[in-house]
Amino acid sequence: MKILFYRYGSICEPDIIDGFCELGNEVVTITEEIYNKKLLPSEGVALLNEALQKASYDFVFSINFYPFISEVCNIFQIRYLCWTVDSPVMELYSDSIRNPWNRIFLFDRAQYNEFSRYNPSCIFHLPLASNPTRWKKVISSATDDDISRFSGDISFVGSLYTEKCPYDRLKKEPGYLTGYLEGIMAAQLKVYGYNFLEEILPDSIVEEFRNSLEGFYTPPTGFRRNDRATMAQLYLGAKVTAMERLWLMQTLGSKYSVNLYTASDTTGLSVHNCGLAKTLTEMPLIFHFSKINLNPTAKSIQTGLPLRLFDVLACEGFLLTNYQSELTDYFTPGQELECYTGEDDLLSKTEYYLTHENDRKEIAHNGYLALEKYHNYPERLLQMISLAYGLDAI
Repeated sequence: MKILFYRYGSICEPDIIDGFCELGNEVVTITEEIYNKKLLPSEGVALLNEALQKASYDFVFSINFYPFISEVCNIFQIRYLCWTVDSPVMELYSDSIRNPWNRIFLFDRAQYNEFSRYNPSCIFHLPLASNPTRWKKVISSATDDDISRFSGDISFVGSLYTEKCPYDRLKKEPGYLTGYLEGIMAAQLKVYGYNFLEEILPDSIVEEFRNSLEGFYTPPTGFRRNDRATMAQLYLGAKVTAMERLWLMQTLGSKYSVNLYTASDTTGLSVHNCGLAKTLTEMPLIFHFSKINLNPTAKSIQTGLPLRLFDVLACEGFLLTNYQSELTDYFTPGQELECYTGEDDLLSKTEYYLTHENDRKEIAHNGYLALEKYHNYPERLLQMISLAYGLDAI
C-alpha cells in the first residue's frame, strides 16, 4: 500500500511510519505543520490537494482527527485513517466525523462510546502501542555516565498540569458553584477506574461555569456543541489531574527519593526537578534504569491507557500506574505491571517493590514480553488496516 501521512509532530509518528514500512508499505509525508504550528486549515487543504493530485494513495493517515483532511478525502473518495493519542480531541465534535470515507480509531473506550454513534461503521476502538526495537537500541548504547545519571528509585516523566490548567481562569468568589465543583473534584480524586464528573453536572452548574470562565471553549461552525462534556473533560479533568499529580509528588516525595522530569513549577515539593527529558534519547533510559516509573493517567482519559504506559513497558521498565478500567483487558497487574487504587495501596506497593528487586525485575521483564508480542506498532497497525478495510481480524 501507498500511504500519505499528514504529520504535526507527535512523538509516536516516527514509530508509526516505521511500523507501516515494516509491513511492506510505502509512506509519503506532509510535514509543514511540524515546523509551522500556525498553519491554517485552508493551507493544509492546499497541501493535501496537491499531494493527492500528483500521486495515487491507498489512504491518508494522521494522528488525531483533522476535519479538513476528512473533507478532502471525502471529495477524493479515499479512505482517511486516523488514530487518537489524546483526550479530549475537540475536533471529534466536528460534523465531519460523519463522512463515509473516515476510518477513525479511538484509543479510549469512553471516547469511542461517546462518538461511535455518529458513524457506527467507520469509528473503532484501538488501544495504543510502542516500539521496543527503537528503545532497545538506545538502552543498549547507554554509557556508565548515562546509567548513573538516569538511575533512581522513583521517576515520573511528564507535566504536573499546573501550568496548563484552564480551570484556574475561573474568576468567581467562593460560593455554591466553586463549592460544588471543589467537592466533586475532591471525590473524583479518590476514585480510580470510573469517571463520573460529566454525569453529575447539572445544567445550572454548566451554565454558570460557562458564563463565569473567561474564554470558555466555543466550537467553530460545523461542530456540535456539548458544554457539559467540554466542562468535564477540558476544564475539570485538567484540574483533577493537576490535583492528583501534586498529591502524588507530595505523598511519595515526603517518604522516598523522587525524580521528576518536567517543565512544571515544583516549588514546595520534596522532589528532584530534573528538567525536561529528551524523548528519543533520555526518556527510554529513565524508564529502564528507574526502579519504579509512575503513570498517573490524565483524568480526561476516562478508561483508556496512555502512551506513557506502553513506552515504559517497551523499555523493560517497572510501571506503577493508577487503575484504569481498560487495564486488565490487556495486562495482568502483579505480573506485567502494577497498579494502585488509593493512597494506602500506593504506599504499600511502593515500599514493597523498592525493597524486592527480583519481583520488580520479573514483572518488568514480563511486561516487556507482553508489549513486544501484542502491543508493538506492526501488530497494532495490522489490526487497524484490517478494520479499515473490513477484513477478518488478524
